[in-house]
Amino acid sequence: MEWEPVVIVSLLSFLVGIIFGAVVNKTNFCTMGAVSDWVNMGNKGRLRAWFLAIGIAILVTQALQYKGVIDLSEAIYLTPNFGWLGHLLGGFLFGIGMTLASGCANRTLVRVGGGNLKSLVVMIFIGLTAYMTMRGLLSLVKTNVIEVTNVNLAAHGISDQGIGTLVSNAIGFENSLLFRGLVVLILGCGLIAFSLKGRELKSNFNNILAGVAIGLIIPAGWYITGVIGFDDFEPSRLESYTFTAPTAEGLMYLMTFTGSTISFGVSAVFGVILGSFLYVITTGKFRLETFNDRNDMIRHILGGILMGFGGVLALGCTVGQAITGMSTLATGSLLTLISIIFGSALTMKTHYYQLEEQGFFGALHCALADMHLLPAQKKS
Repeated sequence: MEWEPVVIVSLLSFLVGIIFGAVVNKTNFCTMGAVSDWVNMGNKGRLRAWFLAIGIAILVTQALQYKGVIDLSEAIYLTPNFGWLGHLLGGFLFGIGMTLASGCANRTLVRVGGGNLKSLVVMIFIGLTAYMTMRGLLSLVKTNVIEVTNVNLAAHGISDQGIGTLVSNAIGFENSLLFRGLVVLILGCGLIAFSLKGRELKSNFNNILAGVAIGLIIPAGWYITGVIGFDDFEPSRLESYTFTAPTAEGLMYLMTFTGSTISFGVSAVFGVILGSFLYVITTGKFRLETFNDRNDMIRHILGGILMGFGGVLALGCTVGQAITGMSTLATGSLLTLISIIFGSALTMKTHYYQLEEQGFFGALHCALADMHLLPAQKKS
């Protein structure tokens, strides 16, 4: 029996997703944790692992593009319809949400596989809110408030929102292909060089493993959908790993199984959960974890809602935009990456000052002052 391309793509996505989930669980790869280590302890180990993954993903993905193996212009990230507000606001809200929920969408799936019932609740709220934002009540906000600010770059003679394309057009550099190559080398090699600087990454094998494995998994996703999934009659959509919208689609798939078709994203979600579960079972680390109290539950639910809403507005999460999107060198992905880090860091600093019994606005002012965005409050 010959399998259809969509089945082969979904199966491969599922198998790679198992590796993804196991690696993330083993290495404790967590973008929220990376920002927390940096903001609260000055430790950049996990942050360097994240940037190592981005750098590797950029170089390998762009090599596939250069060789003509895949065509990144077919991906959602490089469209000339530049949704700058969605990237900035969505990334910011996602950063807040992942901090409140103790991890991003990918980390949530990994924790579900490990037996964390708090993350199961977060996953459900991510999925519900994301689906509402894509096709439900919240889509009215997305369509009538956020997307009306989108800029049509094609109307200005710009073919896509790639970083190299926008910069070369801005400075009048005629050989845009050469300039894009320079951007690939500068960003890809620069991020890897930053990651390898100092002992924080090199002294921790888990950080190196996470950075290298995830950095290679992203272009593997492009290859699966762009090459293995290619079919003249029913081609797969060119995509790689992302976890906000697929979490919503995964929940819908479970509820409408008999009338639904499996996809790359849905398979990836189930693969990550299973990979994490297999890892904790084989290592004896499986344990159930529940909410500490009512406030803990409220905080995690709010975090899930913000991630679901923000992740759809930004077209991705800490993996879907900050690694997968960045591998295409899309300007929107860079804006989302910066906004996620800012939202998460601001939330952590604000919470820190609230622990010192300051009111919310006073704590927010102190946090912004720490980030040199407001003058420090005068001591009385």
